[in-house]
Amino acid sequence: MANAFIFHGTEGYPEENWFPWLKGQLESLDYRVIVPQFPTPKDQTLENWFKVLDEYKDAYNEDTILIGHSLGGAFLLRVLEKYDTRVKGAYIVSAPIGVKPILNYEGDQPFIGKPFDWERIRNNAEKFCVFHSNDDPYVSLGNGQQLAEHLGIELTFVENAGHFNAKAGYLEFPLLLDKITQK
Repeated sequence: MANAFIFHGTEGYPEENWFPWLKGQLESLDYRVIVPQFPTPKDQTLENWFKVLDEYKDAYNEDTILIGHSLGGAFLLRVLEKYDTRVKGAYIVSAPIGVKPILNYEGDQPFIGKPFDWERIRNNAEKFCVFHSNDDPYVSLGNGQQLAEHLGIELTFVENAGHFNAKAGYLEFPLLLDKITQK
């Protein structure tokens, strides 16, 4: 059975945005889907988020896909840096990587404050997909553009999608599901 992790962002939680919808869609395709609750904004540190993820280490293997929204996307990159396992795919939505403006720039520093090991990240996933919009009020488009460039892929640009959250109308995310199910 394939595994999928969905990582929320700052002040996020497993039942928000498109996460429940995607979880249901993936489960219908025989995925085991894990949507951890990370401490946020209180105790929001890389170390604390890894402690939560460690509870699910049995599901982290070569049949795993990772999906990260907002700061969860930056965390996804740190996960790929840390572990030696090469996962099936990494899907990153509206993630900050340090390109200003970022609304929560200071709070994001534990995740984005040190340079990413792009070579190690690229080597630890078979497939990448990066989504970003032109009108994201929290994380500027330059983050998605540079992230896609670092990963050696084309950005999946979605016009007027905001932060791909409930406020922007994203309670479902069919384009993401399509990218995950493409061979």
